[in-house]
Amino acid sequence: MVSQPKPEGDKSPYYDLAEKYKLKIDFRPFIHVEGVSAQEFRTQRVNLAEHTAVILTSKVAVDHFFRIAEEVRFTVPDDMKYFCISEAVALYLQKYVTYRKRKIFFGKQTIEELVDTMKKHKNEKFLLPCTDILRDKIPETLEKHKVNFTKAMLYRTVASDLSDLEDVYYDMLVFFSPGGIESLFKNFPDFKQNKTLIAAFGPTTANAVLKNNLRLDVHAPQPSAPSMTAAIENFVKESLKKSKAK
Repeated sequence: MVSQPKPEGDKSPYYDLAEKYKLKIDFRPFIHVEGVSAQEFRTQRVNLAEHTAVILTSKVAVDHFFRIAEEVRFTVPDDMKYFCISEAVALYLQKYVTYRKRKIFFGKQTIEELVDTMKKHKNEKFLLPCTDILRDKIPETLEKHKVNFTKAMLYRTVASDLSDLEDVYYDMLVFFSPGGIESLFKNFPDFKQNKTLIAAFGPTTANAVLKNNLRLDVHAPQPSAPSMTAAIENFVKESLKKSKAK
């Protein structure tokens, strides 16, 4: 069970993995995002008009920035600058703005890389649309480099209802965030791992697994497995070797 939405289209490394090793892979988000209301946003006393640039760390952040702007009747100015965590997020902006006519910058995938670009725009006042469980690393990095920014909590991450899975058992559960682990225990407070394998992507997810006294069986990224599918494949290969040796 992969705790993410099912991939769009027919191509995915998960489908390749399933076909190659005759695996059955189900997809189910353990968490989902809910936008805060315009009323709740106003209680944060964030004035959108005071900001000249936006820091966008995900496609979700893009959606909720433009949603809240519309709900509070703020017309996003044409000269607004957008600083995106990756090119994929930057390209997603095309859903809302004419890409080639806007000032859009992007990093490779980390906040550190993006800050290097932001330093060249010291006079901007940045808005950081975020979730209620924003990783400390992002604001800490911005503060360290003296970026003038304001946090605006525009959406929150909440546990999905998984009650229909109560009597369904999987050989492996794959997690991508601490929120996924929280959702597991919120839905199944008496969860016992037993022989269930647990895979985690990223250090914070791995720490959440261990903090909840669970056994971490598969961890990515690693030098030999930069992706979750690569880590699972390595685990499957090793398991097949052991079974053949017996």
